[in-house]
Amino acid sequence: MSALLCLIAGVVSCYVIVYYCVIRGASCSSSVKLKGRTAIVTGSNTGIGKTTALDLAKRGARVILACRNKEKAEAAAFDIRRESGNNQVVFMQLDLASFKSVRSFAENFLKTEPRLDILINNAGVMGPGRTEDGFGLAFGVNHLGHFLLTNLLLERLQQCGPSRVVNVAALLHRCGTIDFPLLASKKDLVSGQSAWHNFRAYCNSKLCNVLFTRELANRLEGTSVTCYSLHPGVIYTELCRSMSLWLQLLMIPLSKLFFLDLEAGSQTTLHCALQQGIEPLSGRYFSNCTLQQVGAKGRDDALAKKLWEVSERLTSVS
Repeated sequence: MSALLCLIAGVVSCYVIVYYCVIRGASCSSSVKLKGRTAIVTGSNTGIGKTTALDLAKRGARVILACRNKEKAEAAAFDIRRESGNNQVVFMQLDLASFKSVRSFAENFLKTEPRLDILINNAGVMGPGRTEDGFGLAFGVNHLGHFLLTNLLLERLQQCGPSRVVNVAALLHRCGTIDFPLLASKKDLVSGQSAWHNFRAYCNSKLCNVLFTRELANRLEGTSVTCYSLHPGVIYTELCRSMSLWLQLLMIPLSKLFFLDLEAGSQTTLHCALQQGIEPLSGRYFSNCTLQQVGAKGRDDALAKKLWEVSERLTSVS
């Protein structure tokens, strides 16, 4: 019995060491205060988006929760105001699956908000379906919606510089591909709606996030706006809500043991939004609060430029 107890204690000790030294990762070390500054966080009614918004609110920022679900977002805004003691946390309607909604959000924001210092493109989906404009859901929401939103708000960001754009990508961008002929024919980067296709679509959209950031940095060179993409870590969030029930049941025990909690999962986003001195690294990719190398496709400037030009046509942004 004593040998068994020693074995269990050894396993638990090893797990604790691995979790805190390898899995949990680094924390954002910035102590910067944000009073008088305004930040937008998309998809911030839950998950790492809400945790990110809470941190920004605690630093004194005016935080716009840009979300689709009004009821959930207003509840999140209430929670953040209460916990942070900052009343400058408000909800504004944004459905990234609708170009009309994105344009309406931008118009409303520009009319009512004089500043924009930080834009965090955090929202993401994985699953079947189409956007209001007929695009595959992951490509339409994760890339095109944020591409359009950023371009519509870019002038305000430049007026308020130094400012930042932070695009939450994922390590899975390394598995992504961009098939432009398929996009032209299917309005998507995958050809089907199976679980495998949905996973591939997510990977492809994350590659788009990385390439978008790279090309945006090229276009903003010499301005006061910088941009960054990142892998937040492996986190069990509502992103998984579109998975089948049996997959969700499988993920629950794994998530409890090996996935980051929401606070840990928000740290690299906060690092990219707040850390001083990283401005020369605009366009680059971060993970675990440190600069990381992206996959080969994510370093392809010609591919990034073509994706930008195609995205401009698809969203009617000039």
